Amino acid sequence: MAISIPDDLVDLLTTNAIGHVSALRRDGSIAQYLMWIDWDGEHVLTSSMVGSRKAANWARDPHVTVSVVDRTNDWRYLIVRGRVVETRPDEGLAFIDRMSLRYTGGPYRFREAPREIFVIEPDHLIARGGRG
Repeated sequence: MAISIPDDLVDLLTTNAIGHVSALRRDGSIAQYLMWIDWDGEHVLTSSMVGSRKAANWARDPHVTVSVVDRTNDWRYLIVRGRVVETRPDEGLAFIDRMSLRYTGGPYRFREAPREIFVIEPDHLIARGGRG
């Protein structure tokens, strides 16, 4: 069964909130990355340069956790656990340009290295809409 993000929290994945994204290192310890994130209605998406350490970590063990907190309400957040189910090239840097426009207001500046997109399939969700 597909995990659904509550409509009132989707903005946490589709605006400029920074995601805290984890991977397991070879020694079993947890690596934590601050990353730009997106939601395609079914998957959390993020990206990195081809050959990154996080890519190697997910190729070895695809388990991942993504958390994101509303900047104006610490009690409004998402924690998504899942697996990286696909890694695909970021053709023409289209994905990172879209993310850069969202997060910085302009195109992605570092254009010399190819990038890849990580497709994360959620299998567990903790969602909090804040304190009322």
